[in-house]
Amino acid sequence: MENETVQATGLSDNAAAALAYITIIPAIVFLLVAPYNTKSFIRFNAFQCLGLAVCWIALSIVLVIPFLGWIVSGIGYIVAFVFWILCIVNASKGTTFKIPVIGDFAAQLAQHS
Repeated sequence: MENETVQATGLSDNAAAALAYITIIPAIVFLLVAPYNTKSFIRFNAFQCLGLAVCWIALSIVLVIPFLGWIVSGIGYIVAFVFWILCIVNASKGTTFKIPVIGDFAAQLAQHS
């Protein structure tokens, strides 16, 4: 049964969810293109990827502040990188990993429990 789904859509849900984290481009594509945009698991991971990207950009802005900004951004980049890896691994397994704050917001947008 699962093979039929993979052949019909091209990607399994787990593969699409994991690919959403590669850059923001697949995340946006999966939110716009059917049948991926109808599946809450893929939508959740795509929205969470976009939220993580916004945090990454915010860290880049904080980086321009001398000393304190460098420390905060350095630690923030490490934390964001760890979250990014955890998201990819869990999405490929088919499990939901919610990043604090971002995950709850992504779940609301994707209507995913």
